[in-house]
Amino acid sequence: MQLDQVKAVITGGASGLGHAVAQHLVAHGAKVALFDVNEEKGQQAAKALGEAARFHRTDVTSEEGVTANVAAAREAMGGLNVVMNCAGILGAGRVLGKEGPMALSNFAGTVTVNLVGSFNVAKAGAALMQSNEPGEDGERGVIINTASVAAYEGQIGQAAYSASKGGVVGMTLPMARELARFGIRVATIAPGIFWTPMVDGMPEAVQQSLSASIPFPSRLGKPEEFAATVAFILGNRYINGETIRLDGAVRLQPK
Repeated sequence: MQLDQVKAVITGGASGLGHAVAQHLVAHGAKVALFDVNEEKGQQAAKALGEAARFHRTDVTSEEGVTANVAAAREAMGGLNVVMNCAGILGAGRVLGKEGPMALSNFAGTVTVNLVGSFNVAKAGAALMQSNEPGEDGERGVIINTASVAAYEGQIGQAAYSASKGGVVGMTLPMARELARFGIRVATIAPGIFWTPMVDGMPEAVQQSLSASIPFPSRLGKPEEFAATVAFILGNRYINGETIRLDGAVRLQPK
C-alpha cells in the first residue's frame, strides 16, 4: 500500500506514538482520523496536521461510539483502509500491594482499554474495509496494533499491563488468518522503551538509567522510528500475522 493512498484511523492519535504515526503518514500524502479521549489535545493535533487530519473524540471501549466514529471517519476521508491502534494505559500495580490485593477493577480496566479497545476498533474497521475495492494482491486494508515488550518480559507491577499486551500479541495471528479472505492484513508492533510524554516527565537520572539498560543503541526509541516501522508494514504486503519487536535488543528485568 502506497502511503499517499492511506486513509487511516489512528487511536491515541493526539500524542505519543500515535501522533508520530499521524505526522509521518500526513507528510507522505495520507489522510488520517485521530481518535482520542483528550478533546483539547486532539483538536490541537488535528489542526497542526492540516486539512488531511480530523479529530473524533473516541472512547475505544465503547462499541457503539467506535462503530459510529469509524463510519464518520470513513465518510470524512472518502474511504478507510488502515486502522492503527495506539491507545493504551499503563495500569501499573502489584497483585499484592501495601494496601492489599489489587482491586479487580484495576486489572479489568487495563485489559479493557488495551486489549478489548484494540479489538473493538479493529473489528469496526475490518467491517468497513471488507467492502473496499481490492488493490495489488487483493489487498483491501491493514490493521496494526501496538503491544509492548512487556507482553514477553513483564516486570513486577505489570501483571495487568503485560496481560493486556500479551492478549494483543495473541490475537494477531488468528485475526490475520481470519481476515485473509477479505484481503485485510493484521500485524503488531511491540515497542520497547520509547520517548513519550510519560518518559518526559521522569527525572533525568531515571531516563539515563532506562537508556543504559538498552544494549544497542543505548538510548530510548524515537517516536519517528515507530512511525517508520508502521510505514514499512503498510508498504510490505508480505508482513502479515506477525508481531515485530522494536526495542534495541532490550529484555526487561524483573524490576
